[in-house]
Amino acid sequence: MDQSTPHRTEASPSEPTPTGAHATRGTGWAMPVITLLGVAAAIVAAFVGSGALGGTPVAESAGGALSADATPVAPAGSAFGIWSVIYLGLVAYALWQLTATARRSARQRALRPWALASVLLNAAWIWTVQLDQIAASVLVIAVLLGVLVRIMYLLGAPRTGGVVELVVTDGTFGLYLGWVSVATLANTFAWLAAEGVDPVTGVPLGLVGIVAAAGIGLATALLSRGRVAPALATAWGLAWVAVGRTEGRFESGALVWTAAVASGVVLVVAVVNWLRVRRATPPRQDANLPGRS
Repeated sequence: MDQSTPHRTEASPSEPTPTGAHATRGTGWAMPVITLLGVAAAIVAAFVGSGALGGTPVAESAGGALSADATPVAPAGSAFGIWSVIYLGLVAYALWQLTATARRSARQRALRPWALASVLLNAAWIWTVQLDQIAASVLVIAVLLGVLVRIMYLLGAPRTGGVVELVVTDGTFGLYLGWVSVATLANTFAWLAAEGVDPVTGVPLGLVGIVAAAGIGLATALLSRGRVAPALATAWGLAWVAVGRTEGRFESGALVWTAAVASGVVLVVAVVNWLRVRRATPPRQDANLPGRS
């Protein structure tokens, strides 16, 4: 995710369109269309698997292992509303791939296979949970997290799509990464609890889990050179962990305050780092730098 790594400079929209074999590779329709169809299919599969059209909701699958009161680090149910924003962003991203700007972008060309993999893995995760395969779901979400980290690294390449690319690509996948960072930890705790590991039910291990989630959020904020979107989603998840610990089986003042403070720290560090990077960026280079979202 270090944007200091050299990247090939892309042609700006005002430059002549390449011809011949290079044009076919750079402006072809195949991968953009495949990406659009794949994202649409994966979102539909995830929507059906989530129980939105009937059936068992994810929170009630696998014996309720992923419910809001299953472990000390489970976010309250309202936290999952962030998926509406992420899915909307993914749809916008997939549709934008059909534009000339996206089709000739080296940045987008490198990103498409990984973006497609991320939505397919998300759908696979939902169905592993529906099949009561909690251990398998941990493996799937861990791979998904790795794919999203790779995407954030690829987003270090120069942008040519302006604000639209900033929002539908950097913003969407930033939120996606931040949320999955928290969800991976919650999923791991759910698996341990389902396996009957007694310490998982204790407040001390819950504190460790919250601190670990905050640590991942801080690392992402610092290594992504000023991106705020991942921190927003991580802070959102931690804030709802705090809300979830105000009542129920794992009600705990210590967990509430730890999660609330962790949420604030992640967000503040991300914003401060964003301001620092902005100040260090020469004005002439601003248009060519990756979007800070």
